[in-house]
This record gives sequence, structure tokens and C-alpha cells, in this order.
Amino acid sequence: MKNKVLVVAAHADDESLGCGGTIAKHIAQGDSVEIIFMTNGVDARDNSSDNDTILRVSALNQAMTILGVDDYQCFDFPDNKMDSVPLLTIIKAIESVISNSLPNIIYTHFAHDLNIDHQLTHQAVMTACRPIKGSSVKKILSFEILSSTEWQSTAHPNFKAQYIVDITQYWQKKQQVLHCYQEELRDFPHSRSLRCVEALATLRGASHGFEKAEAFQVERILNT
Repeated sequence: MKNKVLVVAAHADDESLGCGGTIAKHIAQGDSVEIIFMTNGVDARDNSSDNDTILRVSALNQAMTILGVDDYQCFDFPDNKMDSVPLLTIIKAIESVISNSLPNIIYTHFAHDLNIDHQLTHQAVMTACRPIKGSSVKKILSFEILSSTEWQSTAHPNFKAQYIVDITQYWQKKQQVLHCYQEELRDFPHSRSLRCVEALATLRGASHGFEKAEAFQVERILNT
């Protein structure tokens, strides 16, 4: 049976940084993939303009074309200010998508990322996916985002690389997608550089006998 996958990302580029190779793999295997983005990803920046939004949307559309994702949408929650919105409003937006698409697998942010939008997206997903009878969601996995996951205070729990996906065959496609978001990347040695993204993929892969991999923390796996 084919999977119905939902990726819930705070900003355009999070989906590619966190699970771009895994998305490509799902599509190659014939699974359906839907992605929702919670914010436009640019409003919080100094001197942001309508042109910045247009460029980000253009990058997003190019990335989705390369990945082969036809089903995606952007909500208009305030960038880096999702904590200014009632959590229930965010939850209901996600619930509406889940009730329509009935995914069995969800990928989203790690609960303890430094970025507040990542944190609230995770919390809203977990609340929207309460494990009640009849829920379509059987697997929830959290991805890691360089320059957010590893930057959180040591007072918080660390990301646990518990679920490993071999993306060796899809690494080139992930690179192509990340090039769409060139404006969001930084020069090495910044951790959100292509060099560091590749280093992480190599580490996650080599730690388990693969050339390249993406790692996830398990939030839920139900064997029904």
C-alpha cells in the first residue's frame, strides 16, 4: 500500500534542509506527498519587502517542481512571530489539512529547535495528531534543521537520530533543490551552508553504512 505523506514546515526551505532527500525518495516510490508551509519566511527580516516575498515564493515553486511535489500550500502566519498567534488557531489550520488528506506519515520540526516557529509548528502538529481512535496518522518523525536544531541551549534535550533514511540516490536532487534557496544559504563555516549540509548527510549516512542519509527523531510509530 502506498503512503500518504504530509510535511509540515515553518518556512520554505525547511522541507528541503530537513527531509528533501526523503521527500524525493517517497515520490520515487509512488507515495503521495503534500507539504504545508506555516509562514512566508521573510516578514521578520529587517527592510523586508514585497520583492523578498516574491523571490521566496519563486524559490519555493522551483523547489517543488524539482522535487515533483504538486500538492503544497502556504499559510500566512507571521514569520518568526508565530507565538503572537493563539496556538489553537495554528492547530486548527493543520487539523483542516489532516482531515482532508488523511496522511499516515507526517514529517515536521524537532520540538526543541531554537527557532520559535519551528517549536510551535511541532507543538501544533502533535496536538492536531492526538492518538485517538480512527486517526489516519501512524508515524510522526521530526527532522533536524542546521542553524536551529544544533543552536538550541544545552538546557534543552538534544535531537536523537533514531530513524535513518538512506538518500544516497537522492542526494543530487536534494542539492538541486537547495540551490533554489540560494538566498537562504550562507557561506562556510556557517552551519546552514551547502558544505555543512553535505557533511551532516555524510555523517548520518556513514554512521549507518550509507553514503548519504537524513536522520529523524521518532515521535510516534504505530504498528496496526
